[in-house]
Amino acid sequence: MKLTEGFLEGVAAAAVDDGLVDAYYATVTTALGKLLVIETPQGVCRVGFEEEDPDALLANVALRVGPRIVRAKGATSEARDALEAYLSGEQNALELPVDLALAPSTFGRSVLAGLAAVPRGTVTTYASLAASIGCPGAARAVGTALGRNPVPIVIPCHRVVPGGGGVGGYAGGAARKELLLRLEGYAQGPTPSRGS
Repeated sequence: MKLTEGFLEGVAAAAVDDGLVDAYYATVTTALGKLLVIETPQGVCRVGFEEEDPDALLANVALRVGPRIVRAKGATSEARDALEAYLSGEQNALELPVDLALAPSTFGRSVLAGLAAVPRGTVTTYASLAASIGCPGAARAVGTALGRNPVPIVIPCHRVVPGGGGVGGYAGGAARKELLLRLEGYAQGPTPSRGS
């Protein structure tokens, strides 16, 4: 006897509704490719790009958040729909609850929080972001923290670029970073003004 997809989705949805899971996940196909969206009851905790190993991403969530993880398309529909609308240009803002349980450190969380001051359609530099969170001279550490952002796109680390020009690194690759910047209306190219 084979269990149907609908039955399994129903069991997963009931487990989520009853608070019996630590995290739940599904995939969404977007202009950036297929994304793995993992949520906890507190919010989105991980967004993974299609090149990343989904088993490794889920194993990390199991270690850091808890092992009770289910595939639940219905429970992730708000996040999946929001990402799809944002990345297709139908929606100008991406406001989702976020769970930073996978952020690597207190410093990393402060870097991610500092990104809230960088509006859509603009960029800042690693050095400027470091200064804005009270850590001037920590541009490399900021870059490292951004490279470990567990929720790229949702927390817009793509809006941070090197002071010397170019797009800099991005977990999803430079082409995705450039696409995100264009989508958000940043047409001048990836070089910020010196005051950014």
